[in-house]
Parts: sequence; structure tokens; C-alpha cells
Amino acid sequence: MATRIPPVHALSAFEAAARHGSFALAAEELCITPSALSHRIRLLEEFVGERLFVRDGRNVGLSEFGRRYLDVVRQALRTLTDFPMPRRAASVQPRVKITVPPTFARYMLVPQLASFTQQHPEIAIEIYLSVPLYDLSLAESDVEVRFGPGKYPNLQCDKLFSEPTFVVASPAYLEQVGDIRVPADLQKATLIRSALEPWQPWLEAAGLDWPEPATGVRVDDLGLLLEMVKHGHGVGLTREHFARDMIAAGEIVRLFELQMSTPPHAYYVVYEKPVAERPEVLSFLQWMQATFRNF
Repeated sequence: MATRIPPVHALSAFEAAARHGSFALAAEELCITPSALSHRIRLLEEFVGERLFVRDGRNVGLSEFGRRYLDVVRQALRTLTDFPMPRRAASVQPRVKITVPPTFARYMLVPQLASFTQQHPEIAIEIYLSVPLYDLSLAESDVEVRFGPGKYPNLQCDKLFSEPTFVVASPAYLEQVGDIRVPADLQKATLIRSALEPWQPWLEAAGLDWPEPATGVRVDDLGLLLEMVKHGHGVGLTREHFARDMIAAGEIVRLFELQMSTPPHAYYVVYEKPVAERPEVLSFLQWMQATFRNF
């Protein structure tokens, strides 16, 4: 049977927190968020089956077991650190970990990212995907793009841009259900539902006193919503940057001139203030604002 060993990143978090007597200072040293450091400590406590710290309000101190375990951990980390590795590069490349919704990553970030890597070839970008409206913790990312209402307590939250929503359908679907010339004609259509693009605000703007649809297909990815529209599953709400190519190719068509100029959800870049003090993170945040400000 293989011997289980504790995760090294959790050991490093424990050692740093014990040395500083502060989760916040330890997180800053390790270039992670305090919540990520707390997660690593909890992971290690679950592994060893003992409390490592005694928490008294904002004060953090080692438990009796934690004091004894710290000596072992320091010795193990010192052994790993002191082992000679002649092929290891002398310098470590600065990196920025970002978490983004899939549709934003596919349609907006990736097509623009080359300009950042050309300006800052010395900075490595690591991209992770999140589910909008569900992943509300920064976890171990430095920066996160969130699609939502923009209310995130204790976090720096900068709106990237505003973009109106409008209604689209596929030509084949319109042929199937008949002409849809005015918003009231949507009563004969299937409205594809999504928590990301609720229908109620648009319906109110159209002067329709209809409730939010409660039946039918629901998807919680904006790219998947467009695919549902493209393949004739119904009518959906979308935005210019996502729908542009499909409209140009004739795969979907825009219905009505009406659009929702201030939809309830938008894209925000979210981060903890101390993280922006790292030069590579600040460079990425400035690039994000400059790139998407006038989208």
C-alpha cells in the first residue's frame, strides 16, 4: 500500500502562517489569497486529524500539536529546499492566475490575449474556468472575471464594459413557428431560459407583463445558449460579441430593434486589493481595463 504524504503546498502554508503568526501575512508571502491559505490549512488539519492553530478572534496561535508538528514540517521543507538541483533555472517566471467564465474566455479573452503576451513576454498567464453565479470564492486565483450583478463584499470589483442584450433565433426555427415580427409574437415561441440572461427585464422593456419563463430548456453557459438557438431549440437572449460571427454567417438572426441597454448582469474583474501590489498582476489588470474599456 502506498504511503500517503501531506500536500507540500499545505505544508508551506502551515509553516508560513506559523512563522508570521498571521494568515494574511503568510498569504501575501505565498502570493495567494487569505481564503486560499485558510483552505490549505484546513486541508492539512483534515489530513493529520488535529487542530494546528487555535483561533481567538483575529489572533492565531499554534496548538500544542501544531507546535510539535511545526518542527517536523520545517525539517522536511528544509531538506527539500537544500537538495541541489543544478538544472533548475536561476529565476522563477512571474505568473498571474486568472479564473474566467467559459464563454468570456472563448469569445473575448483568448482572441485578445496575444497583445498582453507580446507586451509582457516575461509574465506567464494561467487560465482556469469557472461557472458564473456559482463560483463565488477567489480560491487560488489572483484575478477573476465574473459575470453577475457586481456586488462582491470585501473584494475589489471593476466593471469591464456594458453590453446590451437582444433576441435571436435561427432561420429554421422561425420557419417552423411562423413569423415573429413584434415582441408579443414570442408567445408562440419557446424561450430558452438562463439565470445568466433572465427574460423578465427584457420583457418589461418590451411592454410585456409576462412572468419569467418557468418551463423548457435551461442552460447556464452563454456559449451553450447560443448553440441551442443555432440548432433551433427556441429563441434566446444574447450579446453582440458572442453572436457576431453566427449572425454574419446567417446561422442566427436578430429579432426586433429593441435591446436591453442595462441588463442585470455584466462582466467584472474581481480581486483582493493586496494582490494588485504585485507588478505582474497590476500589469494584467491595467491591460484588461485598457483592452475591454471600449468594447
